[in-house]
Amino acid sequence: QVQLVESGGGLVQAGGSLRLSCAASGRTFRSLTMGWFRQAPGKEREFVAAISWSGHSTRYADSVKGRFTISRDNAKNTVYLQMNSLKPEDTAVYYCAARGGSRLSSEHREYDLWGQGSQVTVSS
Repeated sequence: QVQLVESGGGLVQAGGSLRLSCAASGRTFRSLTMGWFRQAPGKEREFVAAISWSGHSTRYADSVKGRFTISRDNAKNTVYLQMNSLKPEDTAVYYCAARGGSRLSSEHREYDLWGQGSQVTVSS
């Protein structure tokens, strides 16, 4: 069973950058599609980005396109989310997630495994 552990969240000023990491245990990591989601207080969990098992295909929410980059290192069993030009509206708990299959789904219900979440706060 794969377990996911996020790190790298924190407090940053608007316009700043943060990089989230999600370390996975288990030998099946490299076969999984990985995603990042976020949830702000009082709001539903929303899709941020997804990446294929090979890292060759990515997908982004329109709200983060051009500012965020998802990547993965299968040798290190880790997926990353580089967040640049952060805005106050990016403030949320960020979750990494994993699913079998090749589709870069934006639906959180299609992801089977979840990390514990990492708080990102962007001050204005």
